[in-house]
Amino acid sequence: MKSFINYLGVLAIVSLLMMACKDEFLDGPAQGVLDQSTLGNPDGVEGTLVAAYSLLDGYGGFSGWGAAGSNWIWGSVASDDAYKGSEAGDQQPSTDVELYQWGTTGADSYLNEKWTVIYEGINRANSTLNLLASVDAVGDADRQRIRGEAVFLRAHYHFDAWKIWENIPYYRETDTDFRKSNTAEDALAAVIADLKEAASLLPESQGDIGRVTSWTARAYLGRALTHGASKNLGGASWAEVKSTLDAVVNGGPYALNDCYHSIFSVAGENSAEMVLAYQSSVNDGDGNGNNGNYADRLNFPHGGSPFGCCGFHQPSQNLVNAFKVDGSGLPLFGTFNDADLTSGDPVDPRLDWSVGRDDVPFLNHGIHTPGWIRDRAWAGPYSPKKNIYHAGQGESSNVGWNSTHLTSLNLHILRYSDVILMLAEAEVEAGSLERARELVNMVRSRAGNCAQGPGSGVEDIAVPIDDPSITWANYQVSTYDNPWSDQAAARQAVRMERRLELAMEGHRFFDLRRWGIAEQVLNDYLAVEKTKRQYLTGSAGYTGRNNLYPLPSVQIELSRVEGEDRLQQNSGW
Repeated sequence: MKSFINYLGVLAIVSLLMMACKDEFLDGPAQGVLDQSTLGNPDGVEGTLVAAYSLLDGYGGFSGWGAAGSNWIWGSVASDDAYKGSEAGDQQPSTDVELYQWGTTGADSYLNEKWTVIYEGINRANSTLNLLASVDAVGDADRQRIRGEAVFLRAHYHFDAWKIWENIPYYRETDTDFRKSNTAEDALAAVIADLKEAASLLPESQGDIGRVTSWTARAYLGRALTHGASKNLGGASWAEVKSTLDAVVNGGPYALNDCYHSIFSVAGENSAEMVLAYQSSVNDGDGNGNNGNYADRLNFPHGGSPFGCCGFHQPSQNLVNAFKVDGSGLPLFGTFNDADLTSGDPVDPRLDWSVGRDDVPFLNHGIHTPGWIRDRAWAGPYSPKKNIYHAGQGESSNVGWNSTHLTSLNLHILRYSDVILMLAEAEVEAGSLERARELVNMVRSRAGNCAQGPGSGVEDIAVPIDDPSITWANYQVSTYDNPWSDQAAARQAVRMERRLELAMEGHRFFDLRRWGIAEQVLNDYLAVEKTKRQYLTGSAGYTGRNNLYPLPSVQIELSRVEGEDRLQQNSGW
């Protein structure tokens, strides 16, 4: 079942890109375009829909690292969670992003990759809707379901663009002018409307793993509303966030896995904790492994590690320090970064499920050692860990360039703990502090169920946090047992929990920005981190213009009609 998205997606994409090799091709229909007689049937509609799903990873066979569906560059490297990593001369555009120098040619090229893939995903969703309208043979139930899936995907891709640029054009299946203004419509309001329509059309469950349901749409609607309520945009309110996510948490099919790590394993990834994920696949006959984690394949330990490449997306010292806890097992909040973590400091066990550290087991791949880091002086001693597969389980590719970092481990776009914490945030803003505490404690209780152990098999690497086999860390994590009565303190606790729970998952920058604290937090981060990572001294810091990424220059040029740019550049760029 796991190959649903990828295998059919490849077939659809290959079919759509076929080129005829005949001398008389100039006299025939446009090549690379399949006509109504080819796609105008139920299978053609489903294939086009699956091609829209296939871009959830941000790759689709033609993009670069900047387009990654995980937003590891735009949401993680641009935040206090991670460094670009690797070494100084490799992938300079990602260094420009990290230094907040977003007007460079390199950063512009990465932004154009992201824009191109997002709008290709939107195009595929709208193409599905247009094709569906022309095919009479699709039954009523399937017609409603397919429309719901395509409208959901259209909303997702637009929302991904909105998070980055905010001022974006919104395209529907009825549009014929593809040089639309990016200031004529409230794009977030359109996302919200599409998600509400999708929720009304989709079934509550699907036979194929990976297809979205009405519950997926409701949970994602909660995400869009949360961002809107935070910034007072899109007509969103905290009351609507609360009512939307209350329904998901109280009546939906979702649940937290018992062990924090299991959602990041092939065995546990499509559990009740999964809300939306790109269904990665390798060794499925595609010949190159690119149905796997292509856009995130750089983010593995380098050098002497079992993976051999490439050392990007390395956790920051600030993030590692954030996992320190006090004697009661609670976060240190404002003091965690006063000194760097030492071996005797008690830590939240999620640290070693999220970060590779020297002298600590790295899943079941052995002990992480200094030789696993490409350039420690440049990007520090830590490796990313959440996107890494287990050894000996057939989860990596056996084909393609450096196949050891292509994996069938899914890319999580929205998982249930994120939903719980968004609801907790809404409860804080509504003044329901005790309900917020209850929700945060659900997440923290699960965090205390397991820790990285020394086992060599998938079945025994997770152990109790006080297991005597653990010699490398003092794991402690506890719930908030005292009532919450101060809204500011409750807000701080929820925000800290989001950072710990969702570390390195591409959300941190967008959270800081929507909370209105990005400039303060990131400049404070740089002031300390510059003393550890010399290259960060090249950053002039985060300023107001960094609240939105600049639109790609080529897209502005392409939008020009009779000398007028339909796309207007974001302020400061």
